[in-house]
Formats: sequence, C-alpha cells, structure tokens
Amino acid sequence: MSRSTFALLAVVTGGAVALAGCSSSSSNRTGSSTASSSGNSAASTAQSSVSFNGVTVRNATDLASKPGVDAHSSDKPAALQVKDLVTGDGAEAKPTSTVTVQYVGVRYADGKQFDASWDHGGATSFSLQQVVPGFTQGIGGNGTVAPMKVGGRRLMILPADLGYGASGTPDGSIPPNAPIVFVVDLVGVS
Repeated sequence: MSRSTFALLAVVTGGAVALAGCSSSSSNRTGSSTASSSGNSAASTAQSSVSFNGVTVRNATDLASKPGVDAHSSDKPAALQVKDLVTGDGAEAKPTSTVTVQYVGVRYADGKQFDASWDHGGATSFSLQQVVPGFTQGIGGNGTVAPMKVGGRRLMILPADLGYGASGTPDGSIPPNAPIVFVVDLVGVS
C-alpha cells in the first residue's frame, strides 16, 4: 500500500473522517452545503479559481491538472461541508462502492499539504467501506450530502471529530483536533 492511501485507509480510534466541500463564495460555516457548479467549458478550465470558507482552489475545474489548494482558517467546523467544483454525470458512488479517485489533502488551518495522489503516481482505488467514515460520507453521500458522480470534483472540509480526531495521524502530518480539506476527483466506481 502506498503512503498516499495511508491517510485515507487508516482506521481512526479517536474519530472518523468526514469530507465536505463548498457550494459558493459565500460562507456557511456551521452546516453542510450541497450546491453544485459545473465547469466543463474549455474557457473556464485553465484559470478557474473557487473560494469558500477560507479555502481557495486554483484550477478548480481542470480535471487534467492537480488542483492548487490554499486554506487558512481558524474555524472549527462542526459538520461536513461540500462544494462540487465540477458536477459529474457518470455513475453515482454509494457508501459501499469501490472508487478510483485523485485527491489533494491539506490542513484547514494553514494549507499545508499532507497527501496527494497526484504526487504518488496518480489515481488510487479502494472500497469506501475500508476508509475513514468521513471519506465514505463525502463521496458516497450521507443523507445530507449527495453522493458524487464519476467525472466530478468535490471540495470537502472535514471537522476534526469526523477526521483524525484527538489522535491526529501517527506521522504528525495532521495534528490532533485538526480540521482538514480534500479536493477529490471521482474517476471510477464499481
């Protein structure tokens, strides 16, 4: 197993990871947001930038490029928040699906990247039943957050208690009680 899947596959004893994305440039810091935006036109692809709740994603709609993710927030979100940067039109993920994804993960407080499949050879596949629960909810849906569809890119803000909790990660890349951010491209579902 590669280091890049460690953060996603780790079973967390102190909490569960939940993923969230953002829905607009306006803030919704206490709940989840599920509004979507598509950005498939060539004109908007290369230079698109989307900001939400202290997170800015560059190349937000260019699925061929690693998104740049900047985060700087002292907020402690209480719930999973999601923003669809590109709305997929393929197969819909379920909490029990095996998925293939590209992702970037950064700390919400300072934007420091802790992992990215883009830097480790590309997309990775795993069962959503073998990852931390927040990743399952952010991709497969949770009743409040709609499931992702193949071809989509989603920004997700995870509160600490749905992330790596009071323990953080063993390597220290995610400190205890730290909210985290993922930008996930759903490449495939089986």
